[in-house]
Amino acid sequence: MSHGTPLGEFLRARRGALGPSDVGLPSYGRRRVPGLRREEVALLAGVSADYYIRLEQGRESSPSPQVLDAIARALRMDAESTDHLHRLCRADVRRPRHGRAERDVSPQLLRLMDGWPHSPAFVLGPALDVLAANAPATALHCGFQEFDNLARMVFLDPAGRDFYQEWERAAHSCVAELRAAFGHDPAADRITDVVAELSAGSEEFAALWKRHEVKSKSQEGKHLKHPAVGDLHIQFSAFTVNGAPHQQLVVYQAEPSSGTAEAFAALSLPAVDPPAPAERVREGGREGAPHPGDPEPGTGPRPR
Repeated sequence: MSHGTPLGEFLRARRGALGPSDVGLPSYGRRRVPGLRREEVALLAGVSADYYIRLEQGRESSPSPQVLDAIARALRMDAESTDHLHRLCRADVRRPRHGRAERDVSPQLLRLMDGWPHSPAFVLGPALDVLAANAPATALHCGFQEFDNLARMVFLDPAGRDFYQEWERAAHSCVAELRAAFGHDPAADRITDVVAELSAGSEEFAALWKRHEVKSKSQEGKHLKHPAVGDLHIQFSAFTVNGAPHQQLVVYQAEPSSGTAEAFAALSLPAVDPPAPAERVREGGREGAPHPGDPEPGTGPRPR
């Protein structure tokens, strides 16, 4: 490892987010920078200050799992952040590149999603790219310029702040999910490209990315607002796809007999014609114009 490694950046960010009072230490004198001092982290972890400094600077390449667990406890990491710490220490290990196969969605999974007429469902890649979606999911996200990448939709598409009624929560969630994926493969080109695009286009994303918060998708609620059917209160679940561990299947559900359930049913009816996304120029022609290889209307995107 070298100076400026993902491991060192993660440790510095987590150290900077804690003060002495957060870990039960007295505070002496004025601090030039916020957060714990390296010596304080070393004391709490039971390692020498020199060893911790080498680790943070990337000059210690093989910390034991026991040392990493001690540092995680010292920095008050939860289980997911601790796992992320361990993964970053293995970042110099050669990892397989999946390339095109990582973006291919199995025909069986596509048929499964198409069998849910009132449940929006879509498949995400590690960089939060939308690899495939069923018709309800496409109709649900019709107000966006493109239903292509969840992080880009949250931070760079103007529709994001209207659609996600708890926008800050959605923003934190996207960044934490990208961080979790980054920990599995810090050298992944696609994640690097998405982070670079969002950092250049959104100061809010850049600030959140520097916080190094880690959280994968699980099961939560969302408050959304669709341009045609209004407020939606949903529950969603995310599942790892067997045979494609870098993909996630995300399914939105509504409480039975609720207003959201009625709205989902309405979105699936041919009579409902939600407002089309803003027209924009893209390679090959206008948004909305048919392109070779485009799916039939109502079928949703397919793997690219």
